[in-house]
Amino acid sequence: MLKQNNPLSIEYRQLRETEINRELFSNFIRHQNVTKCWRKNNGTWTIQDAPFIDDWSESDYQTLITCLKNTLSSHGFVYAAFFYDSLKGFTSVEPAIFGGSHRYMDLSCIHVSEDMRGQGIGKALFLAAKEWARKKGAKKLYISAHSSVESQAFYKAMGCSEAQEYNQQHVEAEPFDCQLECEL
Repeated sequence: MLKQNNPLSIEYRQLRETEINRELFSNFIRHQNVTKCWRKNNGTWTIQDAPFIDDWSESDYQTLITCLKNTLSSHGFVYAAFFYDSLKGFTSVEPAIFGGSHRYMDLSCIHVSEDMRGQGIGKALFLAAKEWARKKGAKKLYISAHSSVESQAFYKAMGCSEAQEYNQQHVEAEPFDCQLECEL
């Protein structure tokens, strides 16, 4: 359990598989009002209007719970931020290395509750994910990232760039995502 020095008293720690259930997310707000997204057309990235509200359904939460438990059972990394014992951010990294010489590890998710964005939680989670992957032998994080302008600004600030090698499974699952990498 790591207590960061910050005025918000955010507690950062790894999650255990037994903690991951629907109640864990009871004070987590996934909501994101998206207006513009990055899209790649004819090899060129442009910002386009793409208004929608991104939120999770009950089914999405159940899928997330299953995925996070699977990450832990396969010896991956799930790290979380708590504010007064309420989950306010989390990230996960899958344990398999892929991509040949690129030696990628998959940052399978990173999310910060809407009410706590802009407080440095995402950065702390991202840095913890990078450190874990580096210690496990990866050279880069691979991120199939939400294409919203705000999400992409975060990843750029974290030092991410377009992936040199696309993971086709991610491209097929989320064709509007931006495929990114980050050196460790």
